[in-house]
Amino acid sequence: MSDSKTKLPKTYKDFISKFPALGASHESVAKAVDSAGPLDRKQCELIKMGICVGANLESAFRSHVRRAIEHGATEDEIEQALLLGMNTVGFPRTVAAWQWAWKQIQRDRDETG
Repeated sequence: MSDSKTKLPKTYKDFISKFPALGASHESVAKAVDSAGPLDRKQCELIKMGICVGANLESAFRSHVRRAIEHGATEDEIEQALLLGMNTVGFPRTVAAWQWAWKQIQRDRDETG
């Protein structure tokens, strides 16, 4: 699949272009966190999806859906990861996240043809 770096949101790219030191610091922290324990990339992306559901962050959620798939997550795993938050964050937010996930999955399918 394609490289996640090329699919970063334009706003994010614009921000780190204007503030490169902040972008570099952000990347450094992300790498340190990712290597801080035994979880693999797919597990980390599924967990980050759950965090995004709880925080109601659509753009970040969709990015982590894409990355989870790039690291081998199945559609069933994507759905379970987002459904896990239903009793905590509620039905409406879970349904919204389910819609976001399927938008991203369909977008990726359309791009790969």
